[in-house]
Amino acid sequence: MKLRPLHYFDRLAHRPLEAVKLAVVHATELPSLSEARVYGERIHYQENATGNSGHFYIDRDGSVECWVPPERVAHHVRDFNRQSVGIELVNRGRFPNWLDRASQGWHEPYSEAQLGALEDLLNQLRLTLPALHYITGHDQLDVTMVQATDDTGQGHQVRRKVDPGPLFPWSRVLDTTQLHFIGEDDPLIATLRDPA
Repeated sequence: MKLRPLHYFDRLAHRPLEAVKLAVVHATELPSLSEARVYGERIHYQENATGNSGHFYIDRDGSVECWVPPERVAHHVRDFNRQSVGIELVNRGRFPNWLDRASQGWHEPYSEAQLGALEDLLNQLRLTLPALHYITGHDQLDVTMVQATDDTGQGHQVRRKVDPGPLFPWSRVLDTTQLHFIGEDDPLIATLRDPA
């Protein structure tokens, strides 16, 4: 694993490793790791000069980079950051027209190297994060509907987040890691939400 901390990582809130209960799997929905890095370095929160990113990034070749250490709270999923660790898989997803109605299909499968690296990373994290028992996708935590960008005044909406997408092999990852999947209707989700 390569350590490549974001320039603002030390301004992110600190937390004990025992606070991390949930792994959230994302897709970058960008063509490359370098483009994801440009986005991750961008400042989105002026109050503390930080941005949006996951903790770990896994490229198509299975290489893993840590951009935010797990003892810091990264901004990777709305309302669920304090008790979670974000893992981003490089994948085009719906790029470049994420919110167009015609772009909601998912065409790029995850590589074998990427999935193996994800399983290895999750099993390593289970050893270093003692409360890590749960896993979910970004799509299960952010179920917001937004107006489609190609809407012509008809009120068409699409899901804001759909990653890691329909091609993600949940059963394989769950079997390999022994983490418990929580879906959007699971009552456990309420206990993992950030305090208001």
